[in-house]
Amino acid sequence: MIESLRGVGYTPETAIADLIDNSISAHARNVWLTFWWEGRRSHIAVLDDGDGMTEGELSAAMRPGSMSPLESRPAEDLGRFGLGLKTASFSQCRQLTVASLRNGQFSTRRWDLDHVARVEDWQLLKGPVAGSEEVLKPLLKLGQGTMVLWEGLDRVVGNVSVSDSSAQDRFLSLIDRIESHLGMVFHRFLEGGSAKLSLFINGCDEVHRVKAWDPFMKDHSATIATPKEPIPTPLGAVEVQGFVLPHKDKLKEREFETGSGLEGWTAQQGFYVYRNRRMLVSGGWLGLGQTRAWTREEPYKLARLRLDIPNTADADWDIDIKKSVARAPSYIAIRLRDLAKHVRDQARQVFAHRGSYGPRGSTPDLQRAWRVVQRKDSVAYLVDRSHPLVKQVLDQAGPLKEAVGAMLRLLEETMPVQRVWIDTMEHGEVHKGAFEDTPSADIQVVLDVLYRHLIETVGLDSRSARCRLLTIEPFHNYPELVKALE
Repeated sequence: MIESLRGVGYTPETAIADLIDNSISAHARNVWLTFWWEGRRSHIAVLDDGDGMTEGELSAAMRPGSMSPLESRPAEDLGRFGLGLKTASFSQCRQLTVASLRNGQFSTRRWDLDHVARVEDWQLLKGPVAGSEEVLKPLLKLGQGTMVLWEGLDRVVGNVSVSDSSAQDRFLSLIDRIESHLGMVFHRFLEGGSAKLSLFINGCDEVHRVKAWDPFMKDHSATIATPKEPIPTPLGAVEVQGFVLPHKDKLKEREFETGSGLEGWTAQQGFYVYRNRRMLVSGGWLGLGQTRAWTREEPYKLARLRLDIPNTADADWDIDIKKSVARAPSYIAIRLRDLAKHVRDQARQVFAHRGSYGPRGSTPDLQRAWRVVQRKDSVAYLVDRSHPLVKQVLDQAGPLKEAVGAMLRLLEETMPVQRVWIDTMEHGEVHKGAFEDTPSADIQVVLDVLYRHLIETVGLDSRSARCRLLTIEPFHNYPELVKALE
C-alpha cells in the first residue's frame, strides 16, 4: 500500500507545499527549508515554529488516514484527507522522519519504506536514522515546533555520487523551482507589511526569504480589476474577482518576466482557486465555456480571476489529495462562466489593441486602417477604404485607381492569417505596435502627407487637422509629433 501511495502524482514542489500547509495549520509564523546536497545521502528538511505535537499526537499524525475527510475541521485548517504528510513525503523519499517539540517534550517518529518491506509490517520506528541526529538539533533551539526530514531521496536525487555535477545542477534547479512555486501558492500569506508567514530557504537572512508572487499584478496602474462578487452557495459564500493584466507595452522588462509566472503568460491565464487564502489551482478555465470548454489561448492570456472557496466545499469542488485540482459544481458554473466571459472579453480587447483599452481610456471614434468582417464560416480582414490616407491615395490615383484597388484586394485575400497565428502561438506576439522602432523623422514624413491632405483637400484648418490626426490609427499614439506639425 505504501508503494502505491507513492504514485499519487506529487511533484517535489507540490509535496513541499503540502508540508507547509501543516505548518500553517499549526500556527507557524516561520518555516525554514534546508536542501542539503550529498549525492545519494542528500536530504531535505522543513522546520517550523508552530505549536508542535505531543508524542501521542505525533504517532497519530504519522498514521495514514489519521483523520476522515468527512470530519468537521477548523475554518483555517488547510488539510482534508489526513494523508498529506505521508503521501507527499513517500512520493519523494524512502525515509520520513518527523520530530516535534511541545511543552518541553521532544518526540521523534520515522517511516522507513525499506524496513516496512523487509518485515512486511506497518512498523513505525522511534528516533531518526543513525547519523542524522545532528540534522534535528535546530528544532531544540526553538522551544517548540516541528521538523519534517526527508532522506533516501530516490525520486529526487537517485543513487548518485556526491561528485556527480549534473545531478547536483538538477538539485539546485529544483530548489529554484520550489522557491517559485511556494511564492505563488502561499503569496497571500507572504505579501504585505503584515505578512502572516515567512518562508526561508537555506538560511534565515532576508536574502533567503521566499518572495511572494502576485498573479494579478494588483498594484500596477494598468491592471483592470472587476468588483469583488460574493456568490451564495449551499456550503458557504464563494468570492470571485477578475483581473485583466497590463499589455506587454505597459510593462517594464522585469515586470513582464515576473508576470509570466512559472509556466508563461498563456498557460497562466484563467481561474486561481484558493481555499483559506492558499492557492489550489493556478490557471485554467475549470472546464467552463460556451459551445465547448475554453482552452488557454493567446488572445486571453491577460485574463485571470481569483476564486475563494470555503473549506467546507471540498467534496463539491472535487479537491484532490494533492490540492491541485478543482472543478466548479453545477450550481455555480453558469455564473462563473458569465463572469469569466466578461474578463476574457476585456482581456482580448487589451491584447488586440496593445493596452489602449484600460484605466487610461481609449480614443473615442478611433479610425483604424483595417476592418474585421464576419463572413459565413470565417473572418476577413479588409483595408478600410475610408481611412483618410487610403482615401487620399485612391482619390489621387487617377488612371492608377483600378490598379491600386486591385493591389489592395490582393493584399486582403493573401494576408497570411494562419502563419501569423502559428507564429504568435509559438513565439508570443510577433508584431510590435505601428511605427515602433521607427525613427521619428520617418513617422513625420507620413504624418506630413496626411496633414497636408486634410488641409489642402479636405479643407480643415491646421488646428482641426491636428485634432483629426489624433483620431486616426496609429497617429493617435504620437501626440507630440502631431502637435509639432505646422
